[in-house]
Amino acid sequence: MSPRKIASQELTKEIILQNARSQFVEKGFQQVSMRSIAKLLHCSHGAIYYYFKNKAELFYAIVEDDFSELNNRLEETIQGSEDDSAKLYNVLIRFIEFGLNHQSQYEIMFLLRNTEVDSLSQVAADQSYQKFAQTIQSLSKKRLENVDVWSAFLALHGFVSHYFGYVDDFEEAKSAAELHVNFIIKGLNG
Repeated sequence: MSPRKIASQELTKEIILQNARSQFVEKGFQQVSMRSIAKLLHCSHGAIYYYFKNKAELFYAIVEDDFSELNNRLEETIQGSEDDSAKLYNVLIRFIEFGLNHQSQYEIMFLLRNTEVDSLSQVAADQSYQKFAQTIQSLSKKRLENVDVWSAFLALHGFVSHYFGYVDDFEEAKSAAELHVNFIIKGLNG
């Protein structure tokens, strides 16, 4: 017996995004089609086109959601009552924590490359980086050059990329992450 088709009133944008995300991570952007997502959802590909005009738009919606989630987590961190030094530490740790606890999201956001969607996803990435840079600048003890903030970001990204796929979550790399963040802060405030 074949699986039951999803009724159109049951098919939501969130269901499509969730299933498409797993397909993009598992197979890569080029190997996924609207038809393969529809097959996974047991619906017509036309039902997906009702929500997204093409695969690139669907992919961008996933990336935009992921950057929004990261931005929200960082925003929550700076709303705390700690002093700026503690907030800076927590922002950097939370970035690593997000990357290692949400590896499939991080992969889509920062590691998957495709010319068809890079220009779309770059908008969300640039906005997120600007928010990150402004936050780091506002929490630093001294005025930072753009290259300092970019180097801190690359150091965080490098850490997540290094542990990506080798640990299941942040807790497995927590001690190393704490040392790494302290090292970055010395560079920013030194």
